[in-house]
Amino acid sequence: MVNNKSIRDIEELIGKKILQKKLLSDSFNINCIKFSTNDNKIYIAKFYNRKINGFNAIKSEIANLKFLKKLKLNYFPKVNSNSNDHYLIMSYIDNEPLQADGISQSFLNALTNIHKNKNNFYGFAFDTQHGGLKQQNKKSDNWINFYANYRLRYIYEIINKFNKMDDSINKRIELLLKNLNNYIPRNPSSNLLHGDLWEGNILFKNNHLVGLIDPGSFYGHNELELAYLRWFNPSFLGNNFLERYNEIIEIDKKYLDYEPVYQLYYSLLNVYLWDRSYIHNVEKLLKKIKV
Repeated sequence: MVNNKSIRDIEELIGKKILQKKLLSDSFNINCIKFSTNDNKIYIAKFYNRKINGFNAIKSEIANLKFLKKLKLNYFPKVNSNSNDHYLIMSYIDNEPLQADGISQSFLNALTNIHKNKNNFYGFAFDTQHGGLKQQNKKSDNWINFYANYRLRYIYEIINKFNKMDDSINKRIELLLKNLNNYIPRNPSSNLLHGDLWEGNILFKNNHLVGLIDPGSFYGHNELELAYLRWFNPSFLGNNFLERYNEIIEIDKKYLDYEPVYQLYYSLLNVYLWDRSYIHNVEKLLKKIKV
């Protein structure tokens, strides 16, 4: 339920009357609405439905979208100039629920165009969000330390702080963290990542990619993002996604060996953000990792 005050606030910001509105989601204490105005324009707005203290995912996403625009990565919504720290108002990307069946060249082009942006550090200039949760992005020149401390250990400790997992799982994760240098590349290239690239954030129309939404960007190992995509394995990846991606950006020959180490991070995120039933998936990944 969207409160009337929020609607009045948005109308005042954009200087237009909202004629119709539809609540698209209300996850993580954030409302996302689609609305049309008296000049026949359609927008998307995101805002907290309750007061927050601490990390502001709305402010972070605005900064993230503006950063991507500067790089001329025009797959993302455009931020309305009237947005502020409380309301993200952006363009609507027309799309349909049907996804491309088989490898989508338009998606592959967008993904590799993003990943081709490189840096000499891991992390980002500011903390970004993943499902409203802060992603710590302290700059680092050591990928193993960054992935261990600001990704795996970070979410692992949050989960156990609020609702501890079974000791048998925790001991294996602690062992993995202690010996992570034996599992993933030490200093791979640092590529720009979308940060939350699952199928719900990838928009299609007529089997063609029309946009990407909800970024939580940072510079990291591009194969982390590939692992996330393959974890859900949507239809638009097709059967030869890795081979096609490798033709544009080379993938490490040992990638499949450490893919589950990267997927573990996203499985733990889902344990905390969505459903503790994902703990079963955590166990399966730990078995694959053989830890």
